[in-house]
Amino acid sequence: MAESSHRTVKEKKPNIFMRIGQFIKQVLDEMRKVVAPSGLELLKWSLAVFIFVLLLMLFTTGIDFGLGKLMLFLFG
Repeated sequence: MAESSHRTVKEKKPNIFMRIGQFIKQVLDEMRKVVAPSGLELLKWSLAVFIFVLLLMLFTTGIDFGLGKLMLFLFG
C-alpha cells in the first residue's frame, strides 16, 4: 500500500532577528559588487537622460497642440 501523503514536514524558520541579520548581510554583499561610474560616464548618461526628456516634452507638446487645433477645427 502507498504511504499516506497528507503528512508534511515543516521546515523550522530561523527567528526574526536571524532573518533580519541574514538580509543585511546579503545587502552588504551585493553592495560590494556595485561599481560607481566615472565622471565622464556620469556626464554622458546625464546628457542622454536630458536629451530623452527634452524629446519626450517636444513630442507631448506637439500632440497636445495638434489635438487642440483638431478640436477647434471640428467643434469651432
